[in-house]
Amino acid sequence: MRAKITYFLTAAVLVVYFVLAGSRGLMLIQHGTLLTVTFGVAVLILPVIGVWFLWQNTRFVTRANHLATELEAEGGLPVDELERDTYGRILRDSADEVFARRRAETEDAPGDWRSWFRLAVAYHDARDTPRARKAMQRAIALHDKKPVQV
Repeated sequence: MRAKITYFLTAAVLVVYFVLAGSRGLMLIQHGTLLTVTFGVAVLILPVIGVWFLWQNTRFVTRANHLATELEAEGGLPVDELERDTYGRILRDSADEVFARRRAETEDAPGDWRSWFRLAVAYHDARDTPRARKAMQRAIALHDKKPVQV
């Protein structure tokens, strides 16, 4: 729940920033000189990129949460079997061991979105965020029966 609150607060701050930057861009454009119009257009591009990025991330998180809910209903969510240190952090060897099992499971069933979802969680636990995101994107694509990029 804390992650959702943090996400929404961050998104709200970004939206405020986009509105402020957009209004400054419009003010520059309204000034009317070549230099201010050029800067105004440049300033307007940043909020457009930011809104697109925020939208893409929100869609990704929403879809991943949908898969997690569906997998939980099936009883297929990965069990937290990771060893932790005294501070609660996941031990690297434990994460690597679980990751190896999840990778083998995914290699045995490469068309199953459930195995890709569990692999994404294992990547995340092993602190490999870029690969975790790619594995989750593949799980989403397989679930939605969309073509999967190799």
